[in-house]
Amino acid sequence: MIRKSRSSYQVWGAVLLLVAGVSIAHVAARAKTNAAEDAALDEKITSFVRARFGIPDTVKVSASPLQPSNFQGFLASTITTDDGKQQKNTSVFLTADRRYLIVGLLFPLGKDPKNEIVQHIRQQFKVPETTTLTVGPFHDSGFPNFLATTVAAQSDKGKQTEDFYATSDNRVFVMGKILNLGVDLRREALKTIVTANQPSQGPARAPVTIVEYADLECPMCGKLHLFLENDLLPKYGDKVRVIFKEFPLVQIHDWSLTAAIANECVYKLKPEAFAPYRTLVFQNQSTTNAANVRENLLNYADQVGVDRSSLAGCLDSKASMPRIDEGTGEARTLEIQSTPTCFINGRMLVGFASPDAYYKAVDEALQEGKKGTR
Repeated sequence: MIRKSRSSYQVWGAVLLLVAGVSIAHVAARAKTNAAEDAALDEKITSFVRARFGIPDTVKVSASPLQPSNFQGFLASTITTDDGKQQKNTSVFLTADRRYLIVGLLFPLGKDPKNEIVQHIRQQFKVPETTTLTVGPFHDSGFPNFLATTVAAQSDKGKQTEDFYATSDNRVFVMGKILNLGVDLRREALKTIVTANQPSQGPARAPVTIVEYADLECPMCGKLHLFLENDLLPKYGDKVRVIFKEFPLVQIHDWSLTAAIANECVYKLKPEAFAPYRTLVFQNQSTTNAANVRENLLNYADQVGVDRSSLAGCLDSKASMPRIDEGTGEARTLEIQSTPTCFINGRMLVGFASPDAYYKAVDEALQEGKKGTR
């Protein structure tokens, strides 16, 4: 019996050891799989953020490992951007199903969500008590498990509105953007941007198209314009076409809309004069103001061979305003936040950090085009 018992123990011990070995191997394999999946997810998030916010390749983008957050149903991470001079950290959250990325902050909500939302907004944006904040009704947001609301800010300067989100159970307030990680951003941009009948430079059949959204009062837009006109277009010849879109930032620039209207009037009156006229507007930014902008714009017409009286009539009647609205509408659909913003074959590039970022983006677009024709 003793021998039999020892034999039984040995057999069961071997079985348990085998099972343990299999279990350990399974856990190790699963851990390895999870690590690989997490790394792939981190890469997906950083690539998406780079594409969504037009961050050039010259800027390093990294994401900290995803961790459970203080909010049920959300994982937390930090996106770090580094341009070699400065690092910037941004909080992000990922829904538990890993489909939606939230760029911004989350706050808990209790029994009085609307009043609590007002307090969170007031504190985060330092909104004075003299400004009245009103939270509208909650409604479907288009994102699963999230509701949307419009918050109105009323002050002596007027009324502004902004959309915010909350979880469908009204327990978490989202102060930021909700982004669908499954969206093909380049494809969506190409579907949105209208390229027909637009002012442009370069051949219509060029393999690379740069669509630029600019404000004529924006100094950085002026620098980019000179670079595109004097450096990039001559460098690539008939391989690049630049399409110009108006996106006047009327909240901060007091003569940009007037200039945009005149610019599009020139395109209507004499298309070939559009580019040189635009160059004159940019070159004279420092001496232009709301008081002299109309006279300056008419003087530029004389220099590029556009009939002055015809431009005056078009400018005063705002006949080109529908074209401004089209450009502005596209920019808002694309959620452009600043100027200049360009799309190079559908890939967003924000600002003008360096010529190298544009050269690299164009070279990559040309290479992609070659691969597509093989």
